[in-house]
Amino acid sequence: MSRVSRPHLLLGVVLFVLIAAWPVAKFLLLFPQDQWQVDVQVYREGGISVLQGRDIYAQMTQPPQLLPFTYPPIAAFLSIPLAFVPFPVAAWGWTITQLLANVAITWIAWYRLRERVGVWAPVLVGVVAAGFLWTQPVGDGIRFAQVNAFLVLICLLDLQRPRARWLAKVPPGVLVGMAMAIKLTPGVFVIHYLLGRRWREAGWAIGTATFVSLAAWAVLPQASFAFWGGALSDPTRLGPNDGSANQAFRATLLRRGLDGAELTLAWAPWLLVMGAIVFWVAHRAHRQGDWVAEAGAVGLAGFLLSPVSWVHHLHWTMVIVPAILGWAVLRAQPDWRRVGAAAVVIAWFVCTMPFWGVLWKREGRHPRWFGDLLIEGNVIGSVVVLALLAWAVRRTGRELASGEVTPALRPARTTHTTVAAGD
Repeated sequence: MSRVSRPHLLLGVVLFVLIAAWPVAKFLLLFPQDQWQVDVQVYREGGISVLQGRDIYAQMTQPPQLLPFTYPPIAAFLSIPLAFVPFPVAAWGWTITQLLANVAITWIAWYRLRERVGVWAPVLVGVVAAGFLWTQPVGDGIRFAQVNAFLVLICLLDLQRPRARWLAKVPPGVLVGMAMAIKLTPGVFVIHYLLGRRWREAGWAIGTATFVSLAAWAVLPQASFAFWGGALSDPTRLGPNDGSANQAFRATLLRRGLDGAELTLAWAPWLLVMGAIVFWVAHRAHRQGDWVAEAGAVGLAGFLLSPVSWVHHLHWTMVIVPAILGWAVLRAQPDWRRVGAAAVVIAWFVCTMPFWGVLWKREGRHPRWFGDLLIEGNVIGSVVVLALLAWAVRRTGRELASGEVTPALRPARTTHTTVAAGD
């Protein structure tokens, strides 16, 4: 049992506040009002639509954004509490909850290094959780008031082994199903379960998502018909598919001028190759007992295979980085290759390459192709992350085979912590 002292806990909180201060202030105090917390405005409008009986999928947010509600009906139902408070209160509350979710993600996903540092665990968690706010995927979650932090946390809790005590009686797959009912992208976990013949987890995920969706259908029948009968199959509702903000490979092809059958023929090999690689990595991580790498790989699949992928969908980098570090953090000597690989992921997404590329082209700089390359920075980055994660999982396999990492070095369960008055 590890004891966490109040001084270390206080230091962790102070460092979290100091490191997180600039990203939070930039997006909540200094950002233009017409772009302020636009996604939580979408959620809030969905909740208002439910209360007022408006057509959820016809309603738009205020100009100049004019954003539609794009989530399943149950998400609008869950957004009702946002409708009972003023928009600024909802936005600030959403941000604070996101920050807490990021702390929880770090506490869970970084458990190996957390156990290594002992009483300094709160300091580690505070620094890491706040540090990731400086990366584009996590920072954009604060910028737009996105939902990804909550989805990552829900799916991570479902894959955590051993499960948290309060989840012990919840069958694996149920939380993934709940996340999938709110937003469809966690459905990649069901694909992972089916490919691995993990029928029980797949069944619980599909069953939970179906039950929640049918319950929403009973409460919101018109909205359910509108979503499942049309809004779901219209990717243009998510914004311009060929814009630089869309960092899916399909968007890269659209920016090259491909369309129709030509687009499909060019995109299909990418789906097959990337899908085969990323699900192989996830399957191998599962076989190794590394649920952190497994969760990170499947989460990355959602970004790689989706027709529309915004950079904040890569919130999974908070899980992928500790997955790359692996069990080697429990050894006496650091594995500098793993540390270097993890640093590459963080450094890549601290940079805002697509934004730089847009500026490069707007200012007419040469060579023009370099601006185009920068615009595809996160597309390329997702492949780099996959390559590094695949390398880390293969390295773990060699370490297990050679005995460099033994079952004795794998913590049998997450450490239960208590708060003590002193050191």
